[in-house]
Amino acid sequence: MDGEGFGQRTFSMGEYLDGKYRVLQPKLGFRARSEEEWLGWRSALEAKLIELLGDWPEPCELNPIIVERVDEGGYIREKVLIQSEVGMAVPAYVLLPKTLKPGERVKALLCAHGHGNGKDDVVGITQGEARRVFTVQQHNYDYARQFALRGYVVMAPDWRGFGERKVGYEFPGRDGCNVVFLKALLLGLNPLTLNIWDALRCIDYLETRPEVDAKRIGMIGLSYGGTMTLFTSALDQRVKVAVVSGYLNSFKAFALDYGNFCGSQTIPGLLKYGEMWDYAGLIAPRPLLIESGVRDEGFPIEASRYAYSKLKEVYEVLKVPERCDVDEFDGGHRFSGRKAFQWFERWL
Repeated sequence: MDGEGFGQRTFSMGEYLDGKYRVLQPKLGFRARSEEEWLGWRSALEAKLIELLGDWPEPCELNPIIVERVDEGGYIREKVLIQSEVGMAVPAYVLLPKTLKPGERVKALLCAHGHGNGKDDVVGITQGEARRVFTVQQHNYDYARQFALRGYVVMAPDWRGFGERKVGYEFPGRDGCNVVFLKALLLGLNPLTLNIWDALRCIDYLETRPEVDAKRIGMIGLSYGGTMTLFTSALDQRVKVAVVSGYLNSFKAFALDYGNFCGSQTIPGLLKYGEMWDYAGLIAPRPLLIESGVRDEGFPIEASRYAYSKLKEVYEVLKVPERCDVDEFDGGHRFSGRKAFQWFERWL
């Protein structure tokens, strides 16, 4: 009959996508119950993630150049340029604690910034501007500086589309991340893939530094920095310890329901194979700390709690539950640090 099923129809794209999610059965969701099953699952999901991320750049020589050295009191701040791929360079700050002894190799962190002013935020550079000061204070954003003062060598790059690399992302009245994502798709590229690639190149560079113990490199990031930390750590075993702040959640909650994401954080087809906790589970058995603010308006806490409970299952199957922890703090979208400093001291 012509009217059959009419009552189940909808004109709402939101309701349509919500219905698709409800019946979704991710093909590679974590269901392992032994280390042997985990190995097979991990191999399959990692390969699928690499495939979904699309085309990757070709490696080239790093050709690092140090263009600036500034004495910041407790550490020296170098500005470094490295070559990521032919035709693309990465500007970054490297913070060298003054406690370093000649010939000493110490722990290093790759500090990933989120949306905002790029690498300046995480090293606490505010240019004397009140809005930048507010941003750093509101998000406790200068965690790169905080770790440098605790004796870590820190590298803080600008991701593509942020800081000094914002050229080409500025579209008045539109989200530049979304516009560049669409432009990149026309060429078979993904901005997130390119930024993960840049993160891998930063780790390549850290391994060449005489001050760095290449076997003790960690990564930390808030918000989009959490996105970067989760996926980079999932794909690169050289990240020995990770802290993901203000990000672990469900794609259903923060993305489909809240719309709290952008083109720089999007991987087409991702939910067909797993939810966020599955991809975070690729980091196991390496130590992973999650930071979640109970008043984070972009990443609802109930979804963060559920995501963490699912992530924890991976570590429990591997019999290393102590390597996965959460800092659920009474605050909003910010870096907590309440457990993070001790976490790196313990595991890195």
